[in-house]
Amino acid sequence: MTDTPIIEARALDTYYGASHILHGVDFSIHAGEAIGLMGRNGMGKTTLIRTLLGHVPPRRGEVRINGKLMTGAAPHLIARQGIAYVPEGRGIFANLSVKENLIMAAGPGINGQIYWTLERVLETFPRLAERLAHGGQQLSGGEQQMLSIGRALMTNPHLLILDEATEGLAPLIAKEIWRIIGKIRATDIAAIIVDKNFTAVSAVTGRNVILVKGRVVFEGSSGALKSQPDLLQQHLGI
Repeated sequence: MTDTPIIEARALDTYYGASHILHGVDFSIHAGEAIGLMGRNGMGKTTLIRTLLGHVPPRRGEVRINGKLMTGAAPHLIARQGIAYVPEGRGIFANLSVKENLIMAAGPGINGQIYWTLERVLETFPRLAERLAHGGQQLSGGEQQMLSIGRALMTNPHLLILDEATEGLAPLIAKEIWRIIGKIRATDIAAIIVDKNFTAVSAVTGRNVILVKGRVVFEGSSGALKSQPDLLQQHLGI
């Protein structure tokens, strides 16, 4: 890992109107690192991601991207720093074909690297290769998630953020998504993964953060979290 984090956030306080969602949250991730961001519904996970990515400016605190102060910067400027986001709900373009969804995002990474080509993405997601001419609206939920991840990879990111990676997917499809995430992790892309499946998340992450009502209540290794079943039960219902 390099000394400079890809993202370093300090003392974030984020509001939606009068509602105080994040309370003094610190968060960082380095190159090549994978972090599981966990907590029950409504605890601030998506708000934290949206704050880091510039979708919601914090009222207090700061966000640095690759060492640059970018608190509240426009999302497209943050994306250009090598960060790709797979949002909850997937956000694919239903009126475009699978191929069009993929190639519209294609480009080199911030250091000019082009590891993820269309061919490599289709090799990773053979289901998409079979459906290149299909419209986004013709895909199943699992295929849409694959397309959303594949499109993010086409930007050749340093960091991939997956919000609710397998939400609402059938178990067999979810298992396939986790297999793909493991394969992606083997390429050393850093990752922030939000998902309720602690077992699956911890298999591909080295560190985990748990949010409760907008506060960090645990930050540590997957092994340390596994060794605290009472904490898992209390905050994740496991």
